[in-house]
Amino acid sequence: MHLALGAPRALRRAASAATVALLAVAVGCAPQPESDASGKASGSAQENCAKGRLSTETSGKLTIATDKPAYEPWFKDDDPANGKGFESAIAYAVAKQLGYDKADVVWQTVPFNKAFAPGEKTFDFDINQVSVSDERKKAVDFSSGYYDVRQAVIALKDSKAAKATSIADLKDVKLGAQVGTTSLDYINDVVKPKQEAAAFAKNDQAKSALKNGQVDAIVVDLPTAFYITAAEVTDAKIVGQFENQGGTPEQFGLVLDKGSALTPCVTDAVDALREDGTLAKVEKQWLSDAVDAPVLK
Repeated sequence: MHLALGAPRALRRAASAATVALLAVAVGCAPQPESDASGKASGSAQENCAKGRLSTETSGKLTIATDKPAYEPWFKDDDPANGKGFESAIAYAVAKQLGYDKADVVWQTVPFNKAFAPGEKTFDFDINQVSVSDERKKAVDFSSGYYDVRQAVIALKDSKAAKATSIADLKDVKLGAQVGTTSLDYINDVVKPKQEAAAFAKNDQAKSALKNGQVDAIVVDLPTAFYITAAEVTDAKIVGQFENQGGTPEQFGLVLDKGSALTPCVTDAVDALREDGTLAKVEKQWLSDAVDAPVLK
């Protein structure tokens, strides 16, 4: 049984059980070909990543996932398909690099935590401010990083948290962040507050808790912090940003199924966009406000 490299993954999955059964019968009596000593697929990387040879969820289409609502400045007007906002623009740039027109891109809604949870994925890649980590790599693949990010603290201007100038000043305040994020990790691992951090399913809930005084401050990535304080919670301020831990910058990466054949192709696409200046250009266009903020030490 043979399926073309570009066949949809769903079709190949359906055929896999039958293929295994046939091989079990044949393996005992048929001569076996010599394996490639390199362990790599035949053909060049360029050939394997060419449009028409990509093993996507739907043949001829590229399925990209993100959460809903799709927040600014990463997306615009809660519409990932409009090409506006940093991550929407990056998604379409990667698609173009892979040989897919805008009309060939199909968007899918996948909750943040589900994107990098163990299990087979229904998307080709997910783009949703997911930080690359060794722990997450156990369940999914990542492309190379498309954005270096820092975490920041937001507090209402008249709160005690707003006066903080150091990490030590945050230990006595009630902090919150979205569950499953590096924002929450920074609270627990860097600040180590005396009160247990509040974990929210969505950033919208964290913002509401901040407005209502249920928490003194919340932690989000720096570009999101600038947007929240400028457009959503205007009586809040950015208290400061954290330094990257361990000397390695935290990066957002595109999420792919564990062991996906697309991973090297998507990584090559991101690397090409970095090398030709596209990543920097898109960052300047959509994240220009995310500049200096006081560093909390």
